[in-house]
Amino acid sequence: MATDMNDYFNKKKGTSGGGNGGGFSAPKPPKMDFNMGKGKSALLFFAIGIVIFFLLAKPFVIITEGERGILATNGKYQPDALLPGLHFIIPVIQKVYIVDTKVRIINYANHIERSAAEGDGIEVKPAITVLDKRGLPVAIELTVQYRLNAQYAAQTISNWGFSWEEKIINPVVRDVVRNVIGQYEAESLPTNRNKIADQIEQGIRKSIEGQKNSPAIFQSVQLREIVLPQKVKDQIERVQIAKQEVQRAEQEVQRAKQEALKRAAEAQGKADAVRIAAEGKANAIKIEADATAQANRAISQSLTDKLLQMEQIKVQGQFNDALRVNKDAKIFLTPGGATPNIWVDMKNPQRQSSIK
Repeated sequence: MATDMNDYFNKKKGTSGGGNGGGFSAPKPPKMDFNMGKGKSALLFFAIGIVIFFLLAKPFVIITEGERGILATNGKYQPDALLPGLHFIIPVIQKVYIVDTKVRIINYANHIERSAAEGDGIEVKPAITVLDKRGLPVAIELTVQYRLNAQYAAQTISNWGFSWEEKIINPVVRDVVRNVIGQYEAESLPTNRNKIADQIEQGIRKSIEGQKNSPAIFQSVQLREIVLPQKVKDQIERVQIAKQEVQRAEQEVQRAKQEALKRAAEAQGKADAVRIAAEGKANAIKIEADATAQANRAISQSLTDKLLQMEQIKVQGQFNDALRVNKDAKIFLTPGGATPNIWVDMKNPQRQSSIK
């Protein structure tokens, strides 16, 4: 019975879906052989282990430009810093600390938003409050630029630790600012701003570069603001107003002097014009008088005795001609001369009366 049943199902399986009857026959799935050799399995597991090891242990480090790597082996720093590039280390035993060697900035200010001002390599600190020469409080706002000395980065971290900035830069800046401002009175700080800025920069540079192994390189410092006490500001304002008043008065005096000089120049010009005109007239009169005198001298020099005799003869002839015409005329002779020079017609009654 069992045999018959098996035959039945075998025939059913063979004839279902086709065969010679034209039915569909389903394809059989391929057989996979998972039976690998022991050597191949070991290599596969070893490769997977290496990948996992690199992902978890990370036995290498990449240092970029502007950075240095401080290699520590069992907690001891190596004397030379790692340069930018790829470096392999021994996991667990060795560790690399990345330090920044780019320019860093500290802003000492009271009114800067930390969230807006702080960033990569930028730190914000309160303004430095110091005392002036008389003990008055003064706030100084400035910006300091510096960077870690890449050549001695490992020694710096070994000696000062990773907070080397708070141990080297910040104390030096505050100490130098305090010493420089303490030499001046608060009222004189604004007028000596450039001199104070130079003294602060020289002091900070000398202190930082004088450290052993030059742990940091000082770049620059900018003195941004000198915040004075309110009473000092009021006093400076009063002094400025007084100076302005003095300057205004001096300007008025100068203007008055200029006006006086102008009027004096005009008066002098008029006086000079009158004097020049008078001198011109006097010179003209003198020239005319000199010409007349010279002419008279020329005439007197030209009057010889013979010429005078000839002139007398001419005059005598004219009078003779006149007497022939008018026999009533009278002749008056001038003293010392023989030639008459005046004659009067006696027919005119007025002349007769005047002569008598």
